[in-house]
Amino acid sequence: MKIEETRDLDRCRALRRKVFIEEQGVAEAEEWDGLDGQALHLLVWQDGTAIGTARILIKDGTGKIGRVCVLPEARGAGHGAALIRAAVTMLQARPGITRAMLGAQTHAIGFYQKLGFSVCGPIYDDAGIPHRDMSRDL
Repeated sequence: MKIEETRDLDRCRALRRKVFIEEQGVAEAEEWDGLDGQALHLLVWQDGTAIGTARILIKDGTGKIGRVCVLPEARGAGHGAALIRAAVTMLQARPGITRAMLGAQTHAIGFYQKLGFSVCGPIYDDAGIPHRDMSRDL
């Protein structure tokens, strides 16, 4: 497995389309929010194939990790956790970034808690899926 920062937005979007739009039923208008151009993007590679992605938006000393996905056939092997750890490491290396945040689908809260994130808000609807905000100090 290899994780790297990328500018290959087409590959990132293809992964997000498979997971969020096709698998989870997120509307295209909600997935394509116009923020990709100002974000940092990560890709997870396994045996030469991109299997996961995440994006990071930075504002006011906080890095918001989002659009985190791993293809269904690659889940359960630690790729998602490695992706989040890589995003946190990337944020820690940037001066002035003191906190990481994310909006977790409620079924994934335990996954993010194991990676050092704490719930910091009520349940809300994002694209028809219940979420809660989570954060961790860097």
